Amino acid sequence: MINDKVCKALNEQITLELSSAYIYLAMGAALEDQNLPGFARWMKAQYHEEVAHGMRLFDYVADRGGRVELGAIEKPPVDFGSPEKVFTTILEHERKVTASIHKLYELAVAEKDYATQTQLHWFINEQVEEEKTAEEILQQLKALGERTHMLLVMDHKLGARES
Repeated sequence: MINDKVCKALNEQITLELSSAYIYLAMGAALEDQNLPGFARWMKAQYHEEVAHGMRLFDYVADRGGRVELGAIEKPPVDFGSPEKVFTTILEHERKVTASIHKLYELAVAEKDYATQTQLHWFINEQVEEEKTAEEILQQLKALGERTHMLLVMDHKLGARES
């Protein structure tokens, strides 16, 4: 049985993961509006990944005998600006998620919840990948500068991502 403090923190993380999915979906819609279907497809794939993260925690809480309590998800913005601004926002958001997972891990250590520590190792490693990917794409967008025709090449590249 999972203790109440860890269960509450895991429920907050579930909400954050599902909120992340909602933000990515909103970003996808904004990039569709900019006629960047490849970027939009990448965001939709990221949406599905974030839902899967939330569900992984959802199932974990249930498997440990905890009660899943979903929190409210804020309405995301409609406009996020240029693709560079979008990926700047993504990197900042992923760093926020990383900090939240680290805090959750620290709680699991303090509570001597070894099963949760083990579960969170996957999330810690996943966040390294999430931040790296966002940083790489952001740096590529910055390198494009005023060469907007190259944005279409990048749009095509990101559109090749599997869902």
